[in-house]
Amino acid sequence: MINRRSFGKALGVGVGAAAVGLAGAGSAAGAHRGTRAGAHTTFPRIQQVKAGVLDVGYAELGPAHGPVVICLHGWPYDIHSYVDVAPLLAERGYRVIVPYLRGHGTTRFLSGRTFRNAQQSAIAMDVIALMDALKIHRAVLAGFDWGSRTADIVAALRPERCTALVSVGGYLVTDREANLKPLAPKAELAWWYQYYFATERGRLATEDKKLRHDLTRLVWDTVSPTWDFDDATFERTAAAFDNPDYAAVVVHNYRWRLSLADGERRYDGLEKLLAARPTIGVPTITLDAERDPFTAPGGGTSYRDRFTGPYEHRTLPGIGHNVPQEAPEAFVQAVVDAGHL
Repeated sequence: MINRRSFGKALGVGVGAAAVGLAGAGSAAGAHRGTRAGAHTTFPRIQQVKAGVLDVGYAELGPAHGPVVICLHGWPYDIHSYVDVAPLLAERGYRVIVPYLRGHGTTRFLSGRTFRNAQQSAIAMDVIALMDALKIHRAVLAGFDWGSRTADIVAALRPERCTALVSVGGYLVTDREANLKPLAPKAELAWWYQYYFATERGRLATEDKKLRHDLTRLVWDTVSPTWDFDDATFERTAAAFDNPDYAAVVVHNYRWRLSLADGERRYDGLEKLLAARPTIGVPTITLDAERDPFTAPGGGTSYRDRFTGPYEHRTLPGIGHNVPQEAPEAFVQAVVDAGHL
């Protein structure tokens, strides 16, 4: 098993225009083999932009006219999952955008009357709205957890907006019909919090700052068993959970997946398309984290048929759920390589 802090096998890829100053994937990886996870702790100032139904908070690094990468976080995480990834990509000439998803950090709903919806298509359309607001026509989309699902959806339904895709966990588009069927008991155990949020006790716990803090910390410890993070690392992210809409968004997301909560009718058309499990044709690299309890067995075979364009799959030995923060070099390399497939 390789060291999870220094993973980054370089592929022999020629010079391309996808990143300014990129001399090839191999040299890019080699130049930063000494960079360790946790080397950075903060982003530059957080910017705000009105996009769709949201006032989105986001970090931006890199040259304004570089090829764009949008990095999408999951739950229970925030933009700090990319605190090491973003500077490495910026050094390679990318314009890196890292937004807080709805209900997180400084992102706010523009209206108190807007339903605090977290169904999958709503979050995906947030990304399109953000791209429109920032006048970004196309971007590499890269994510894990909620971020992978969101990136997958944009790549599937709006491929003209997606230059390439990096998706941790592969094809994560929610199939609500399939979610009505039980999993093997061991797999169900990993999803304990999904069922907790389905109860009133779980909702109340998510609204309670102390209980929410301990719940999310437990998830970090459980799904990243080999990640030696310190308290300060967790606390920087936990601050993003103090958003006034956090509990409503998180609870709705997990209840909606289990058909225990309704979405909004304006997204019905998109959800109908997603229910058909649309294929993704943009250049894609999928990443599986070996120590993530949610990683599907089979080395990507279970979702291989969903990707019809240029494609590569990689497994990251010794890595848990929060791939970009646990293995930033491997994540960066996937972004660089996806643009050259």
